[in-house]
Amino acid sequence: MRQPSFGPPRERSQAGFQKVDKQKRATLLRMFSFVFKHYKWAIVVVLACVLISSLTSLVSSLFTKTLIDDYIVPLTQVDNPEYHSLAQTLFILGLILFFGTICSYTYNRLMIHVSQGTMLRLRKTIFEKMQHLPVSYFDQRSHGDIMSVYTNDVDSLRQMISTAMAQVFSSVITIVATFTSMIVLSVPLTLVSILMAVVMMIATTQLGKRSRSHFRTQQQRLASVNGFIEEMMTGQKVVKIFCHEQQALRDFEDINEQLRSSAYHANRIANIVMPVNGGISNFGFVLLATVGAAIALSQCSMFYVQCSISLGTIVAFLQLNKSFTRPISQVSQQINSVLNASVGAERVFALGDAEPEVDEGTTELTDPKGDVDFTDVDFGYIPEKQVLFDIDINTNPGQKIAFVGGTGAGKTTIINLINRFYEIQNGRILYDGIPITDIRKESLRKGMSIVLQETHLFTGTVLENIRYGKLDATDEECIKAAQLVGADDFIRRLPNGYQTPLSGDGGNLSQGERQLLAIARAAVANPPVLILDEATSSIDTRTEQLVQRGMDTIMQGRTTFVIAHRLSTVRNADQIIVLDHGHIIEQGTHDQLIALKGKYYQLYTGNTI
Repeated sequence: MRQPSFGPPRERSQAGFQKVDKQKRATLLRMFSFVFKHYKWAIVVVLACVLISSLTSLVSSLFTKTLIDDYIVPLTQVDNPEYHSLAQTLFILGLILFFGTICSYTYNRLMIHVSQGTMLRLRKTIFEKMQHLPVSYFDQRSHGDIMSVYTNDVDSLRQMISTAMAQVFSSVITIVATFTSMIVLSVPLTLVSILMAVVMMIATTQLGKRSRSHFRTQQQRLASVNGFIEEMMTGQKVVKIFCHEQQALRDFEDINEQLRSSAYHANRIANIVMPVNGGISNFGFVLLATVGAAIALSQCSMFYVQCSISLGTIVAFLQLNKSFTRPISQVSQQINSVLNASVGAERVFALGDAEPEVDEGTTELTDPKGDVDFTDVDFGYIPEKQVLFDIDINTNPGQKIAFVGGTGAGKTTIINLINRFYEIQNGRILYDGIPITDIRKESLRKGMSIVLQETHLFTGTVLENIRYGKLDATDEECIKAAQLVGADDFIRRLPNGYQTPLSGDGGNLSQGERQLLAIARAAVANPPVLILDEATSSIDTRTEQLVQRGMDTIMQGRTTFVIAHRLSTVRNADQIIVLDHGHIIEQGTHDQLIALKGKYYQLYTGNTI
């Protein structure tokens, strides 16, 4: 399947600050490339409208010279001035400026369309990519941090696209056109303007470099705040049970203060760019007026060229100088959103560039029997820390295999390996005699159902949550699965029965009821392999007996892997495998292990040999 892409990956070859600066440019370039790829013609129209709007603004500045030198001064020197030609010229100028206003309105509306459409595509692209990421990616990151990419980081890009992009286009056009006109009007004054523009650019660049690191820290701490809030919301009952409210508040105040501090330092530096450039611009205006007046009042030459200028030229040049320095001021005004967006883009692209789950399998399971075997399997979540050692398990289709052992013994890890949530370092795992690495992951996972220790229900009706295990299942099949596991009774007592809507991860149900629905979801899939990871851990004893009868029915003819702390639920298992620190230390039936009087005997009876 084709993986979603944002385009070429960022360059990572440089070191130190040069690397950071190069990555910033590469990130922004990728962002603009992504926008142009999907909105090429809209951007072309925007460019045309920006060009026209900028040129009309330039025309109004140049008209000042004509107005003063060709109309105002001559009209003041005659006794009976004629205003007809002036009125006609002003009318034409008004039409030009009106057309420029229409173009400005058009490109601003288009940029709203482009920015919102880009956000739609970005979220769709990273959500698609997220579906192809391995489980390990989510195990290593908080949900709040990932959610921050979809919300804060993507929104920072929207702000930049909707405002900064058009201003960049406008600034480039304005600078080129204005600079050309300034040279034509006066070379000496142009040199003064260039000097002041260079000073403004240096100030903007230096302040931008200082604030960028703070903006990166701000985004990271914002993600931490989101992650903490998400944890507190999902664990609110635990917080209240243990009277942890004040400690939670202190923890939140701490990370919230860290966010405030980083945001303060980022914006403190960035927000002084506009006042600094404004001061430089005002100083340049005064300097230009002084130099221009000195030239106008004296007869001077430069490079053997007479440089005397008229009053209209000075006034027009001062207007052009504003047009020349305004783009730099506009860019500096947007420096917050640009820097924030570049950091946000890095986080968005980091998610987009994350390595997808690798699937080199080519074999399809056409008629799976459910024969799962482990041979000399070694595994570690990180290469330096091995957690499973020489795991050998031989099963026959239809057998019930139980894993027991203390916390951290490796029971859930073995389950994760069967699904290929993680890849083993050594050994082989076979499904119907085929190495699972040769089987397509989708086909492999369809050949088994799993009920996890942590139950998750989706927004929708009870029936839709059961059908999640098999999307083409009929209502009758879903109801039959619920009856099989003993969930039908409590479902029919709900306000709307099977059509009762669930939200907030099934918060209106008890933990036991939620787990029954998860078991029904696994049952409706009707696979040859069933995995139960503490599937009855939150069900009371009476309900557990009802579920157990249903589970016994489900497990008939299926290979079942069971993890349970209640050893009474696995007495009838065909094999009980005792794990300790990643090693299989005992293996056999209940009676065999009791007779052995080893670790299982201690766990079952509570006696120490």
